[in-house]
Formats: sequence, C-alpha cells, structure tokens
Amino acid sequence: MTDLIPPTMILVRPQMGENIGAAARAMLNFGLERMRVVGPRDGWPNPKAAAMASGAGRVLDNAGLFADVKAAIADCDYVFATTARGRELVKPVVTPERAMEMARAMAHEGKRVGVLFGPERAGLENDDVILANAIVTVPVNPEFPSLNLGQCVLLMGYEWQRQKADVAPEVMELARTEFANRLEVERLADHYEERLGDASFFYPPDKAPMMKANLRNMWGRLNLTRAEVQTFHGMLRQIAYALKKQG
Repeated sequence: MTDLIPPTMILVRPQMGENIGAAARAMLNFGLERMRVVGPRDGWPNPKAAAMASGAGRVLDNAGLFADVKAAIADCDYVFATTARGRELVKPVVTPERAMEMARAMAHEGKRVGVLFGPERAGLENDDVILANAIVTVPVNPEFPSLNLGQCVLLMGYEWQRQKADVAPEVMELARTEFANRLEVERLADHYEERLGDASFFYPPDKAPMMKANLRNMWGRLNLTRAEVQTFHGMLRQIAYALKKQG
C-alpha cells in the first residue's frame, strides 16, 4: 500500500498576510501541512501571516512559493478549484464533502491532489479554473456567497479529516488509473494549440482567445490517463507526418 499523500492547499494571489496565516492554522487543525502560495500581493515571507499562524508557523515555513498556477499544480494528478460564483465552463461541480472523499481515495493510491483557493477580493479567475479538473462549491447564502480565505480552507480541511471511513468504490476504481499530471496535460494542450494554429483553426482572430480557453478547459476536464495523453500526442505526430509526406 502506498503512503497517503494529503492534498496540497494552493493559495492563488492572496492579498492579506493575516488570511494566509489563518489558512495555515486551519490546515494544521486538520492535519494538513502542504501549502503553496502563488504570487502573494505583499511578498513572501509575510510577517503578518507568521503572526496570525501562531502555532502553525511550520506550515508557512515549508510553504512553496510559485509565480503562477501552472507551476504550482504541475505535479498534481487532480486539481479542485474552489469558487462560489457561477461559471460558464463545463466542469463537474462537487461539494467539499465529495471533493475530499475523492481526494482521500486518490491519495490512498499515491496520487497528488491540489485544491485552488482564489484571492479575497474576487476569487479565482476563469483562467485559473480552466486548469482544474473539477469545481468545489458550497451551498451558501446567494445574497452573501463570499467566504473568507481561512474559512474556505477550514471547510476543506474539516472534510478531509473526517473522510477516514470507507471511500466510494467507483472513486477507488478511478484512483487506480495512472492519471496524467497537470504538467503532462498542459504539454498536450500546447501541442494541440500549436498544430491547430498551424492549420489556421483559430479563426477569426478576435475569437481565438476564447477558442483556446475552451480547448484548455476541455483538456483539464477530461481526466486523461498518461497512456491517453501519449495516444493523443502520437495521433498529432502521425497526422503531421502524413501531411508532410503528401506535401
């Protein structure tokens, strides 16, 4: 049996050190210590975060600092994006309970799971959510849906800690699959985008950014295995080879 790898809590462009510290405390309350910080507004390390973290300072001490979300999730096999806002993106939407049920199942199989949390003012941007496999949302008051960063991390940590019971069989079957990690999926997306660009697929030019975003979202949603990623790469290479011979 492989060692259980707890999920990584990834704070995307956090604005206040106090909220980072509160998130660290919430994590340690429930046995989570894997934190990553992406582009913090006030720099890193942050004295206010350390002061707020109190006894959870080791979470901050070991936190990884990343320039962008892609780098922060590159080694993750599955990524959840937390958001309270409606999205036009087509992705599975799960509760924190279901998300952490899935996370624990995958962790038991040696998979790496990441959870994205957005900045305090507006939450994750669509470009961030596109990179995730699924969306986590909470049935909050629609007239006041905003959760504090620390509260949001606390919810996920609580659900992680209480998911020590048996996991759903269908998740275990999925977890045994060798998923492609986010970096492998990103490289596949790059490959397709390059080839489609060569074929003038992104037309008209003013619609190209949205077309590319929709394709990126599709790749992230498919939950591809490593073998499937290699198959897609091979298909593109074979098409390019055949077209070159014809030319």
